[in-house]
Amino acid sequence: MGRMLEDHWYIACPSRKLKRQPLALEIFGRKLALFRDEGGRPAALEDCCPHRNASLSGGRVVHGRLACPYHGWEFGGEGRLLRVPYAPEQPPACRVKHYPCVEQDGYVWVCPGDGELTAAPMVFPHLNLPGWTSFRMETLFHATVEACLENFLDCPHATHVHRYWFRTPTARPVKAVVRTLEDGAVTEYFQEPREKSLVWSLLSPGKTVSMKHTDRYLAPATSRVDYSFDDGRAYSITSSCTPVDDRHTRVFTVISFRRGWLGPLVRLFFHPLSRIIINQDVRMLNQAQENIEARGGPDFLALEQDVLFRPIMEWRRALRGEGEPPQADREWQVELKL
Repeated sequence: MGRMLEDHWYIACPSRKLKRQPLALEIFGRKLALFRDEGGRPAALEDCCPHRNASLSGGRVVHGRLACPYHGWEFGGEGRLLRVPYAPEQPPACRVKHYPCVEQDGYVWVCPGDGELTAAPMVFPHLNLPGWTSFRMETLFHATVEACLENFLDCPHATHVHRYWFRTPTARPVKAVVRTLEDGAVTEYFQEPREKSLVWSLLSPGKTVSMKHTDRYLAPATSRVDYSFDDGRAYSITSSCTPVDDRHTRVFTVISFRRGWLGPLVRLFFHPLSRIIINQDVRMLNQAQENIEARGGPDFLALEQDVLFRPIMEWRRALRGEGEPPQADREWQVELKL
């Protein structure tokens, strides 16, 4: 493969959170200090001063340099020591480890690995497009990235965790067609029921209008759910997962929908409704993770109806160097009841 899980772009924070002061965060268990350099560009350094090992994130930004709170040593965006305020001579050759850092789609992205990056971060679909309305959410899960991804792309759980909110059991047969891709996998659902729930009653144009629903996993850590209707309405939910450590994941979600001039009005109820639904997932995954930790590790029994569980796990194992990713363009069908 040549690239491990760490050698990819992950969202560190929304752009609006990185202001004049440094920001402390953790990705893959690595403590980072983020700040804006003299050009206003985001920079990410290891959160440890080489002088006496103080946390750089506790310092301040001076003329685009990150100053240590202990003795004031100042570091540039690439980690080089630029000034020691109490030493008149040129500072010694010294660097703090720095990580690739870019700003895109209103987020600051960091690559916490050591591999070379050639591609830009993935693009959130539909942002700032005419006729589309978007809003964002940030959620901390006590769960692994794999657990979050599988949850976001798992239809059956919605009939129980989100009962009456997003989906209610009808026991109707639904066909799912799964296809592996060069960068993940996608599932399309057919004859899917859409009634007896608050979301469908508010957002669906009715059973007489045909609907297309796809769930997609994009390696290494992104889920995308799309609903589109023949009358032009559409909804898209994209979640990018950033591992804090091996038990916690910070999820950055962008929800976009096409409702024309009604978009801002729809957002007034859709945004708080989405927060209620994702908090239901937070509680469920937190409970599951507590059981996993109490049992000493995961012990999953997966069915073929858990349609994207296997591609997600195979991709994640491959990116850890534990095998090959799924072969692209494989396709199979699964029948389940929703």
